[in-house]
Amino acid sequence: MPSTYKEKLIEEIKNTPEEMLPKLYKIIHLLKVELMQAPKGKKGRGSLKGIWKGSQIDESLFIEAKKSLFPYEYK
Repeated sequence: MPSTYKEKLIEEIKNTPEEMLPKLYKIIHLLKVELMQAPKGKKGRGSLKGIWKGSQIDESLFIEAKKSLFPYEYK
């Protein structure tokens, strides 16, 4: 009986039908990429705070956007 997770994964792959392997590979690859930690020192995207400072939004544009997103509220 396999003792490590890697051995368990290998055993699962061995018992997977050949036609399912491309999808299984894609799933495992995506999980690996998504679950990997970001390199240390890299903080990711910075803040967008203040990007709209001094900008004015026309109220009619705001209402139009709300109507397109929430049409059920304007019936």
